[in-house]
Amino acid sequence: MSARSARKRQYGISLTAVLTAALLTAVTACSSTKTSGRSGDEVQLVASGKLTVCTHLPYEPFQFKQGKKIVGFDVDLVDLVAEDLGVEQKIVDTPFEGIQSGEDLNASKCDLAAAGMTITPVREKNLDFSAPYFEATQALLTGKGGKYDSLEDLKGRKLGVQQSTTGEEYAKKHADGVTVRHYEDLALLLSAVKTGQVDAGINDNGVLYDYAKKNPDTEVTTEFDTGEQYGIGVRTGNDALREQIDRTLEKAKADKRYDKLYKKWFGTEPKK
Repeated sequence: MSARSARKRQYGISLTAVLTAALLTAVTACSSTKTSGRSGDEVQLVASGKLTVCTHLPYEPFQFKQGKKIVGFDVDLVDLVAEDLGVEQKIVDTPFEGIQSGEDLNASKCDLAAAGMTITPVREKNLDFSAPYFEATQALLTGKGGKYDSLEDLKGRKLGVQQSTTGEEYAKKHADGVTVRHYEDLALLLSAVKTGQVDAGINDNGVLYDYAKKNPDTEVTTEFDTGEQYGIGVRTGNDALREQIDRTLEKAKADKRYDKLYKKWFGTEPKK
């Protein structure tokens, strides 16, 4: 064999090794966790040993930072799912629009989305939801003594809404004659109410009651019966993970772990 042929053969072997390594990397990029879903499929995770979760901070008490740690009701619930899968939860803070549109899930940015997210027909076109895990409705937050008990009371006034939320949609339909100010996240909305930049803010009752409890210069003056339910989102067609989430939620409700977590974050057990 000539030196030139030997070099060609060596180059060929090296190239094959590189391609093989690249293929193995691509194959192992998504890990598999065995489950007993009806479909018989295995749960595919975007990162080995991790259940990667997209959320949008802060949304207290569902998910928010406490020191350097992210905690909350949703965080604790997803920890139960991760435990059943034998992995750890990894949280990714990302804009809510990418969550509700399904873009983050489709791009494999995360395995699931847990963000205090209401199940709606529009969102169901973008992603698949778990069984409902929380009953919610819209509410109105004002400064203490603001005397705004309805959207009608706010005519000629300013109402704050969080972008891409059901509160924003409710305001579009019912806040006639009201100037609506849009905020990217809940923290900015709450700050606007507290500092008087807006006369009131609309959002889910759970987060507003939690805020008013910790900020006595604000109050929740009314609720709007919207009959909303939260769900955990997965990529459309990801039945194995969705079924695992449902099994975990069902088991947690049966053995009362769900009730304990609910009382931990909301101060009372859920209504039966």
